[in-house]
Amino acid sequence: MTKISIQFTLFSAFYSPLISTISGGFLKEEGLEPEWSVAKPGVSALSALKDGSAHLVQSALSQGFGGSSNQDNDGIKHFAQVNEMDGFFITGREADPDFSWDKLEGSGVVLFGGGQPLVMFKYACHKAGIDFSKINAIHPGNAADIDKAFRDGQGAYVQQQGPFPQKLEVDGVGSIVTAVGPMVGPCGFSSLAATEEWLASDMAKAFARAYTKTRAYMNETPAAEIAAAEKSYFPKIELAALTNCIEAYQKLGCWTPHIEITREAFEATLDIYEYAGGLQNRFAYDEVCAQPPALS
Repeated sequence: MTKISIQFTLFSAFYSPLISTISGGFLKEEGLEPEWSVAKPGVSALSALKDGSAHLVQSALSQGFGGSSNQDNDGIKHFAQVNEMDGFFITGREADPDFSWDKLEGSGVVLFGGGQPLVMFKYACHKAGIDFSKINAIHPGNAADIDKAFRDGQGAYVQQQGPFPQKLEVDGVGSIVTAVGPMVGPCGFSSLAATEEWLASDMAKAFARAYTKTRAYMNETPAAEIAAAEKSYFPKIELAALTNCIEAYQKLGCWTPHIEITREAFEATLDIYEYAGGLQNRFAYDEVCAQPPALS
């Protein structure tokens, strides 16, 4: 077996297509022994590619948009998609089958204070025709801080990635009222990145074969079966919450079967960041992305 080192920017069930390459045994089928880690808070996983401590990382296309050029990421390419849609949910204190986005105006909403989660949320507000400035935004900190703040009574609504909102429901603390992804629309939300040198290797081809099988598995396998295989990676999350989370993402269509980052998804992400005012340069696809390694 050949060791393959993988680093996550964040570890959540939203990134199950990558987690399941491990939990589903697909990497081992290709002779790869996975070793995984999570980037330290505030540190880009791309740093692990630069220092050689990871072969590939879970990242986001937006990590390739920094500055007025892409020089900081020379030699690094985003070569496969993980999620082709935003994976955050909005949870309220009570079930609300008649929820509409305008209910967020004038309400306290516990949100991420920056980065892609806030960019996407603001774009969703724009698409929904509401004024973000009329929301009482509460920014406690990271994902754990956000969860604690809502559980402690802050805000009428909270923005979270799965499985946090599904656990809130299992715990009787809140009820999911909508998902952000469908309002934003399909885009290149999260990706896999690696060095161009590694992408030319036999290991990269083996990974691509495993990842292609995994994406089919994510769409064709019952959520309960995927959740059972992943459960040991989420010791604090009940199996019911994890199953509900995976099923929700399957229904949303976040995990499209193809592995490549499409030009349409790339351009949609540029549009979102251009709207947010955080895009200094509209990059060409080939500056940020590469095609996945050949499967042969």
